Amino acid sequence: MYTLSASQQANFLSTDFMAVSTNSTVSSAAVDGAVNVCKIKSAGSGGSDGTHTGIAIRGDGTGGVVSVTVTSGAVTAVTVTSVGTGYTFGTISNAQIVSAGATSLSGAEIDVIIEPKGGHGKNAVEELGGFYVMMNTSLEGTESGNSGDLTVANDFRKITLIRDPNSSGSAATSTTLRATKAINLTGVSGSYVVDEKISQASTGAIGKVVEWDSSNKILYYIQTRHTNEGIDTNGNQTAFSGTNVVSGAGGATGTPTTTSSTIDSVSFTSGYSASEIDHDSGDILYIENRAPITRAADQTENIKLVIEF
Repeated sequence: MYTLSASQQANFLSTDFMAVSTNSTVSSAAVDGAVNVCKIKSAGSGGSDGTHTGIAIRGDGTGGVVSVTVTSGAVTAVTVTSVGTGYTFGTISNAQIVSAGATSLSGAEIDVIIEPKGGHGKNAVEELGGFYVMMNTSLEGTESGNSGDLTVANDFRKITLIRDPNSSGSAATSTTLRATKAINLTGVSGSYVVDEKISQASTGAIGKVVEWDSSNKILYYIQTRHTNEGIDTNGNQTAFSGTNVVSGAGGATGTPTTTSSTIDSVSFTSGYSASEIDHDSGDILYIENRAPITRAADQTENIKLVIEF
């Protein structure tokens, strides 16, 4: 009915699932109401041996014809010689087989197998009962050409499917987008540590470190709704701003620059870079929590999501 390419097998074949695809050649050749298979329900007995031809498939279609083979008095094979068209039900009676030459045959029953609407292979997904959708993506290192989008300095443990997220106010179209905020620092003392709390005393801003790029002096961080990760003790979320010192819980300090530039594919305005995904945009369709997955620059994670409808 169809063949999976090597790419489809790699992306959508698993122990429990395989992809269903409609082949255009098969689909265009499908005949609505054709009969390709007849099944022997009861072989009967007492018939004259031989292959008895020209037996019409009766029902609401036309043109269907079979040959019936009788061996040692019983029906042993039914071969469709003309598939016909327009059948939604069909019958082949014992009397028809007798009339075709199987004299004295009794008790034989033949089931006419009716194909799905449109014909076999017209719609493989419907015919094979496909009611799951599998989505596949691979996280390859940091994704070449999109430095910083996929960090290898931290692990991840949550996978989320988001419909129609925005980027800079418009529908997101890029292959990868950075979901973290970033600050370009100067005068750095010490080293920021992933997952530690950062704060800006003069503004009251609080965040959590996702990655510290010591070579480019870029601090990637998030601000969540949780205390000490984005919310202060008074319940407020304040943005990091200005040339106010950013302190790490472990003692590192640094001052945001005042320059606007692009460093390692990250665009900064007065030392700050917003997330490339607009906050609170899009609809969350699916969330899955997994055991922590540690990343590396030479590592690829292949993620498959199977959704049932």
